[in-house]
Amino acid sequence: MTHGTAHPGGTPALRLTVLVGEEDVWHHKPLYAEIVHRARDAGLAGAAVFRGIEGFGSSGIVHTQRLLSLSEELPVAIVVVDTKERVRAFLPQLEELLAHGGLVTLDPCEMISYRRTGGTDGTGGAGGMGAGEGRRG
Repeated sequence: MTHGTAHPGGTPALRLTVLVGEEDVWHHKPLYAEIVHRARDAGLAGAAVFRGIEGFGSSGIVHTQRLLSLSEELPVAIVVVDTKERVRAFLPQLEELLAHGGLVTLDPCEMISYRRTGGTDGTGGAGGMGAGEGRRG
């Protein structure tokens, strides 16, 4: 016999991770910001940007935030989650944005959305990956 409440079942989803450099730009705007805004405009369920503290790409040069290296080209990961169909429909936009380099990974996952009800700040949102926000599109 188990105690407590049952964990809700998740919805099959696809996690899209885009790896670029922090200094990469698209029309004088950070590339990671352009990707997040396009994901929102495409109606995807959520996106978040994570700044790395160390990493390397196709050049093989290790970039780090350690003081002595003074590197400014740190890795950035943009993570987007939605249904397989919606994420795959977004890929052509990434092809355009990543013409000068970047890496995309796709991983099957489950989406479980927890929504805040009646927050005191009036937003009803809970921050991070679109939690508490209505889906667009």
